[in-house]
Amino acid sequence: MDEPSILLTNDDGIESAGLRALYDTLTAVGDVTVVAPAEDQSAVGRSLSHDVTVHEHELGYAIEGTPADCTVAGLGSLAPETDIVVAGCNQGANLGAYVLGRSGTVSAAVEATFFDVPAIAVSMYIPVREDTAYEAVQVDPDSYAEAAAATEYLVEQAPETGVFEQADYLNVNAPVAEWGPAEMAVTFPSAVYQMTATRDAGDIKLHDGIWERMADGDIPDPEGSDRRAVVDGQVSVSPLTAPHTTEHHERLDVLAAEYDPGE
Repeated sequence: MDEPSILLTNDDGIESAGLRALYDTLTAVGDVTVVAPAEDQSAVGRSLSHDVTVHEHELGYAIEGTPADCTVAGLGSLAPETDIVVAGCNQGANLGAYVLGRSGTVSAAVEATFFDVPAIAVSMYIPVREDTAYEAVQVDPDSYAEAAAATEYLVEQAPETGVFEQADYLNVNAPVAEWGPAEMAVTFPSAVYQMTATRDAGDIKLHDGIWERMADGDIPDPEGSDRRAVVDGQVSVSPLTAPHTTEHHERLDVLAAEYDPGE
């Protein structure tokens, strides 16, 4: 196989250490074009703009917009011959089913699937007690080594082995490199929900309590789940399909048939 054409994006911004770590690694195995947000766009989900400004950058292109904007701009205009999209590496894990829809990193990968382009979302778990979605954490660039190695492996091997004939995209979460070499585990997104809302007069604090539990190694998530794998020091790889799936619901058929628009 010829070297793949790789579109690299993220949600932390084009100057982030995680994106640079993947860029430095992936340029050894493919032709990499970066199309990434000019500024931090964390947790914006699949928000999309109508018009975005594009700036040339030493790595490719900086977009004044969201991760989804970057994928659309990249695949639709700036790098239309892309073979695979890689989003990351995010500073902080994207684990659990309830997190996937709000993650800009994962959303950039999801957007690629509608272009029929395989994608990999890559994030790194940072073992801190605070909610990493809102807390600034300083990370050593070398910490991304395990995430970068896993990404390189999957970019080289997954397309050839038919992985993307069954999965639209892969959600990858790796531990920090300081934990040592990490085995790879195929996982599913945990369904355990950890959000709480606490009212104090006119304010309500929304808090994801999973970070404290992960830091203590005391999580309720089952074996085989993405969070369990990462806490156990493994690289979690969840093969996923793009939303939204539909099923035949007989009871909904009955409701639709009985609906009287004249009432």
